[in-house]
Amino acid sequence: MSRKTEEYEDKESEEQKELLRIFNRTIHHFFGGWAAIFKGVVDLRNQNLITYSLVELFSTGVLMYMFRLGSRRQINHMLRGNSRSEAKSKSWFGTEKVPHGDTLNYAFKRVEVEEVQEVVCWMMEKLIRKKVLTRWRLFGHYMIAMDGTGMLTFRERHCKHCLTKKLRNGKTLYYHPVLEAKLVTANGFAFSLMTQFIENTDPKADKQDCETKAFYRLAERLKARFPRLPVCLLLDGLFASGPAMQVCEDNRWQYMIVLQDDDLVNVHRSFQVARASEKENHKRVRIGQQLEITQDYHWVNRLAYVDSEDRTHYPNVLECVETKPDTAGKHMWLTNFLITTHNVDTLANHGGRLRWKIENEGFNVQKNGGFNLEHPYSQDENAGKIFYYLLQIAYLIFQLMEKGSLFRRAFPKGVGSLKPVLSLSK
Repeated sequence: MSRKTEEYEDKESEEQKELLRIFNRTIHHFFGGWAAIFKGVVDLRNQNLITYSLVELFSTGVLMYMFRLGSRRQINHMLRGNSRSEAKSKSWFGTEKVPHGDTLNYAFKRVEVEEVQEVVCWMMEKLIRKKVLTRWRLFGHYMIAMDGTGMLTFRERHCKHCLTKKLRNGKTLYYHPVLEAKLVTANGFAFSLMTQFIENTDPKADKQDCETKAFYRLAERLKARFPRLPVCLLLDGLFASGPAMQVCEDNRWQYMIVLQDDDLVNVHRSFQVARASEKENHKRVRIGQQLEITQDYHWVNRLAYVDSEDRTHYPNVLECVETKPDTAGKHMWLTNFLITTHNVDTLANHGGRLRWKIENEGFNVQKNGGFNLEHPYSQDENAGKIFYYLLQIAYLIFQLMEKGSLFRRAFPKGVGSLKPVLSLSK
């Protein structure tokens, strides 16, 4: 082996040790360690017949996502028999070997899904109580983006709760989407706060479950779990409606809802009429490194709108026409924030437009950044949901690491992923 090769491997080894050290310190600093994170999950297995604790199984699942292994099978290839991985496992949990991927799947079939959801909620509650996210609130409110995404698709029926879609070729697609409530921030955080699985559970229903129905269930659960959390919901045009506004009003939440051109025609008409007579409600700002982007704002407060259930709402409407050197576009929102000259551009740029964080920093990274969101980590319905929550936990920890001071000091140029940690010879 050449001296240059030895130096490269020594450097790689030191980087791997540093990554694991930062990973472990991040978990202990924010959450008190693995045992504290999963202490609320009840183990229903016969304790006389098990080798690995639930804490170890959960942590192995989290590591699978952290290291971007891509599938449960890779636990066996990359972690089991890897001297460094098994040494770490022994120091953390006292067991000699990393559990087999099938062991995780078998155990997760019997775990209560809501107990693992509570783990995610507890972790987010810890961050909020520690004031980690306080600086990125919008006028005192945490920005919660709600949006749905596809999780799993199958060519054959996966379970009795599958949603179905008839394709043009006559075949049937079976799929499982989810509706996520993610806490998003201007610096790029997109943390899962709560998840609502969209599935056909009511045998008497004449229509399939959908994102709109799931929204009301998720909103009810979110209010019950975080009753005093100051919330600003960021919603897409699907929820530009009276019922969605009513949910926010009933829960005393703020909201910013995308208003598209074909949504709420009467609101658009009222806005144009009021805008013509309230010409003082206008502000122009220039942004960009060279002030090359112009934003023209117009707004109207308290437009009367009567919904399909004959309830009157008074949303405020905000319009932003943005002109760049090569393009121009328009954005509109419904909101219950009172709009003024002093806050209009903050509401738009640090409020309404942050809804895209759930798409970009949220779903896109989890699908295309190595976390493999759309991979079926288990064919079992219950275990599959547990794996989904472990992905959310792993991504939460990864974001804290990536933006943490320890990581930035140790790796000022960043690293592609944590997968190189596993590349040491066995």
